[in-house]
Amino acid sequence: MRFPKKGLLVALLSASSVRAVNNGLARTPQMGWNNWNTFACSVSSSLLTSTAKLLTEYGLRDLGYKYVVLDDCWSAGRDADGRLVADETKFPEGMAAVADALHEMGFLFGMYSSAGEMTCARYEGSLDHEESDAASFASWGVDYLKYDNCYHMGRFGTPLISFDRFNAMAKALKKTGRAILYSLCSWGEDYVHTWGGSIANSWRVSGDIYDSFARPDDLCSCTDAADPACIAPGTHCSVLAIINKVAPYIDRGLPGGWNDLDMLEVGHGGMTDEEYKAHFSMWAALKSPLLLGNDLRAMTPSSLSIVNNPAIIALSQDPRGRAVQRIARNASAAVPKDRHGVGETHVWSGPLANGDQVVVFFNAADADLDMAAPLEDVFIMDGVGGTAAQVRQDWAVHDLWGGRMKEEDARALLDAEGEEARRRVLKGLGWYNATEVPYAEGLRRRDPRLFGERVGVVEAGGEIRVRVPRHAAKVFRLQSVSGEDTVRKSLVRDEL
Repeated sequence: MRFPKKGLLVALLSASSVRAVNNGLARTPQMGWNNWNTFACSVSSSLLTSTAKLLTEYGLRDLGYKYVVLDDCWSAGRDADGRLVADETKFPEGMAAVADALHEMGFLFGMYSSAGEMTCARYEGSLDHEESDAASFASWGVDYLKYDNCYHMGRFGTPLISFDRFNAMAKALKKTGRAILYSLCSWGEDYVHTWGGSIANSWRVSGDIYDSFARPDDLCSCTDAADPACIAPGTHCSVLAIINKVAPYIDRGLPGGWNDLDMLEVGHGGMTDEEYKAHFSMWAALKSPLLLGNDLRAMTPSSLSIVNNPAIIALSQDPRGRAVQRIARNASAAVPKDRHGVGETHVWSGPLANGDQVVVFFNAADADLDMAAPLEDVFIMDGVGGTAAQVRQDWAVHDLWGGRMKEEDARALLDAEGEEARRRVLKGLGWYNATEVPYAEGLRRRDPRLFGERVGVVEAGGEIRVRVPRHAAKVFRLQSVSGEDTVRKSLVRDEL
């Protein structure tokens, strides 16, 4: 059995990291939990702290889910001085107390407002109140601001108009002197991918996601980024619709600033296990923020064993910060379609920090299919026509779902009572802990928990072949068998 040699150009990686907004945050995509998709306006301080407790007990905090984000409906308007006031019924001790409690538990606190006169749920917005609101957020100990796009009083329609509206809050946050991750919820309007990285740590690329893998919905009118008739981002956007929307400009995400494909739907119940695995895999590989949105009190073993897969999360948190790019798409008549006329397949590929390569076979067709990708295509970004040096190497193939937590182990973790009992379950399983060993260090050490299961070797000039179930994704990490170092050359290309 042959194994690749170790090697990671840490210094070169550090030197080559490209800065987006210069606040030092989100060097890898942010991870956490947001209440909106499950609880909407039913928010309270106890909801946030009880959820944080479960994030800790299930080992999710120590996998990187550090931000607890409060969404809309938290305020009671403004006081006589024009400052935002928290709803005393929902947050009797105020927002600073919530932040203190979460910080004490090892979390970071996120809040919500909108770049409009009202929020999307018609509470007080921050348009034209940016400085006073930013000062309030900072004084409360807020670490993250999700900034929405509702009721903007017509201040959109060109990139510059939208940039100026969102930049007002960016400048106000900077003025506070507090490090606050800035997340634009701008729905992809006015080409935000062309300017979002100048002022924010992430920017939404589409209308709101909903719990569907591929079902088309008229409320999500924007499914093709190049369609000039696409004028309303909308809601009810499926996983497939969002992926197709971001594909043409996926490369705009860089360390410090990321394309945001919206919150995760895993655990809500509208998709199959394979669909949720594919959804989670693509969000990680595309370098979207990973924000859980399910009710952790009703977590199922299958949901837990999807979102706690460290080999998939390691793609998201890879220090190189390069998303996969689509190298093949087939939506021809030959691809089986569902009753809505939807059916297509994709192959995605991208480089990782240690010279590995990730390849994703994404099947959105209405049937199980055999799929393949030659090394010539896998490494096309390094040389067209098979000229990439990697094509002439042998590659070990690792299935990143091969080490998924077993159903019975996930059930044991959920059924255990209390933090100590659950900690014992995790310790007994030897589950990965990124608080103890950050992903960059685990990758450097070649920790097997981050590399899934080795399933074969693709020889030089060969191709990867795999059977992919309907509405599923197969995710492979390729490691050079020869150990030849391809990191330096590709990092130089990143710089260019």
